[in-house]
Amino acid sequence: MHSPNPQQRRLWRFHGGIHLPAEKELSTGRPVAKAPLPSFLTIPVQQHVGAPALPLVRVGDWVLKGQRIAEPQGYMSAPVHASSSGMVVAVEERPVPHPSGLGGTCIVIRTDGLDQWARRPKPLENYKDLDASTLRERIRWAGIVGLGGAAFPTSVKLDPEPHQPIRTLILNGAECEPYITCDDMLMREHAGRIVQGASIVMHLLGARECLIGIEDNKPQAIAAMRLAVAESDIRKFTQVCAIPTLYPSGGEKQLIRALTGKEVPTKGTPAQIGILCQNVASLAAVAEAVITGKPPIARYITLSGRGIKEPRNFEVLIGTPVADLIRAAGGFAGEVRKLVLGGPMMGFTLNSEQVPVTKGTNCILALTDQEAPAPRPAQPCIRCGKCAEVCPVSLLPQQLYWYAWSKDLDKVRDYKLFDCIECGCCSQVCPSHIPLVQYYRYAKAEIRSREQDQRTAEHARVRYEARTARLERLEQARKAKLRRQQKALTARPATTDPAQAGPDHTAATQDPKQAAIEAAKARVAAKKAALAKQGMAPKNTRNLTPSQQRQIAAAEQRRRAAATAGTQSAGEG
Repeated sequence: MHSPNPQQRRLWRFHGGIHLPAEKELSTGRPVAKAPLPSFLTIPVQQHVGAPALPLVRVGDWVLKGQRIAEPQGYMSAPVHASSSGMVVAVEERPVPHPSGLGGTCIVIRTDGLDQWARRPKPLENYKDLDASTLRERIRWAGIVGLGGAAFPTSVKLDPEPHQPIRTLILNGAECEPYITCDDMLMREHAGRIVQGASIVMHLLGARECLIGIEDNKPQAIAAMRLAVAESDIRKFTQVCAIPTLYPSGGEKQLIRALTGKEVPTKGTPAQIGILCQNVASLAAVAEAVITGKPPIARYITLSGRGIKEPRNFEVLIGTPVADLIRAAGGFAGEVRKLVLGGPMMGFTLNSEQVPVTKGTNCILALTDQEAPAPRPAQPCIRCGKCAEVCPVSLLPQQLYWYAWSKDLDKVRDYKLFDCIECGCCSQVCPSHIPLVQYYRYAKAEIRSREQDQRTAEHARVRYEARTARLERLEQARKAKLRRQQKALTARPATTDPAQAGPDHTAATQDPKQAAIEAAKARVAAKKAALAKQGMAPKNTRNLTPSQQRQIAAAEQRRRAAATAGTQSAGEG
């Protein structure tokens, strides 16, 4: 057995950050428990960034555990699998955990209690002999997303551009928000699985080193991860780094800065500097999918807060109602001011206990008045500058607030609003109790709405210009055809007798419209003349020339004379 390597690499410090009461001990004092199988599983078809998955089942279908029940739509999407066996009883809109409070399409399964597995794909234990596309396709099949809360499809993140080779893989085990301990307990209990997932991803990306960042307030997790690394096949390229406990050290850009000293470009991605960052739970799911062929149908979730009787971590099936989890933890303890999904800094309030657990759910908090007091009335800004001191991305929150308040969206953009990670540090330290993050979210939403309107208007403009150009081309083609016809008529030999020249004689010397009219008249005259020669008088001679009229009259006289002579001969006979 190899001994763990406790060597510590040089660390850097990111700007700002704050120290918060950890409150971790509330949920780490009890071992992880398996949540009971619920009677109904409500599984949203969109548990990821991108397009929602398309349901593959209908009401009345019988499904098995691990069976794919919704397929991805497009590249930026992820499939969904059944968390247990049972019958589909509904495919409809249901409440889902989202800051907007809006619902989403869900597949509701009435569990049968058998928890019977579907047939799983072949394990890829020899993953080092496989190419990157095969491993990436297995990860995409499993529907793995970022389990730290972002829910970005992992298969997409593990497919960087060819000109952006990944040299460093970073495992995010910081878990910096108060109360949340699901990653901490996962590292304590399944460190080997996480390291195996890191080995798979390093092989897939061709990365040369792996850095595992864990806050130094998790000594048991650090020891477990170091031991697992020492016993792994990537021990020579991997280092477990204990970073200072400082919120928000778990932010992607902040963790990269702390471990490597590098800065991610504004509006850029870590891949541009040769780095890829993954949550430890996501890599554990990668190992499960590749080595055992199991999709992520369950995850560790922290249930904490002083409003819960028995705070602890649970292994929970995706689709389990939050209300069932609360009952599994002994129910509420006294008066609960609010129920929060996520951490107290970046989480959002749940309006219902009936919403289901999703892949991105890492924590449910039942907070009392003591833990989450009612917000105080906002006071005028005193320009103390504390918000700028704690901003982890070196912004000027005060200026952003003023321009967002005055709806000067161009200025807000100039001050790099979209670099804000909405960590809440500025609001936390503001002595005037100004809800700064709410102003930033409002400004971001307004800018996105304006950009969408501009895109819509630009699309309409392009369509209008394309239509105008098409009509101009058709008109030019029509005129060109008319010119060709006129040129052909002009090229014909001339004659002095209109009757011999035919209907196109006049057309050669007049404008196109008049020529067409004269040609039509000539055709009518010629037809009437032909009828007259056959002894059939036209009904209307108004439009004939005098000579044509004389010819027709003479023909009519001859016809009558012949008719009279015939009558007399018949009488004499």
